[in-house]
Amino acid sequence: QVQLVESGGGLVQAGGSLRVACAASGRTFSTATMAWFRQAPGKEREFVAAITWSTNTRYADSVKGRFSISRDDAKNTVYLQMNSLESEDTAIYFCAAAATPILFTVWAPSSYAYWGQGTQVTVSS
Repeated sequence: QVQLVESGGGLVQAGGSLRVACAASGRTFSTATMAWFRQAPGKEREFVAAITWSTNTRYADSVKGRFSISRDDAKNTVYLQMNSLESEDTAIYFCAAAATPILFTVWAPSSYAYWGQGTQVTVSS
């Protein structure tokens, strides 16, 4: 049974930093594209960042230069380092994993077969 478990969310002041992690179990994801999405109250789930099996990365325009996604395949874990946080970054952050390698549709939620339960990130202004 595949499980994705996020951790590291919390409350941080604007301008601060936070790192969230996603630990996968049930299968290895070393050849899969992994991603982070987020959903703010009253809004649709939106793409944040993705990392492929070859560590190519993609970012939403709103987080470019502030967020960094990385992976540790030995630990079956993906990370999202968030710097210069803004109140607009407040959301539930979800980890996602694709069942197969994907490259061109990393921004689409439908590309991902597995999802975590989410971790709350709150940025106070």
